[in-house]
Amino acid sequence: MKKEKKIIIQLATKHNLPLHTIEEIVFHQFKFVAEIMKEPGFQSIRLSYFGKFHAKKGRIAHINEKTRRKLEKLQALK
Repeated sequence: MKKEKKIIIQLATKHNLPLHTIEEIVFHQFKFVAEIMKEPGFQSIRLSYFGKFHAKKGRIAHINEKTRRKLEKLQALK
């Protein structure tokens, strides 16, 4: 069993909560970081006691280009 799954099970047992609820709590911060990183003009985001997250400029340009191509394909289908 994966380490994070063991921790989730321990927390669910300790606090008498469903596994789904504990998983949502544990993974929420990572979903939040992903949403912020998808926003245009993203620079960096810091999670207290965890770290600072940023993307390299080249990676941002690559993602923007990929998104632009997807939008062009969708518009061409209309």
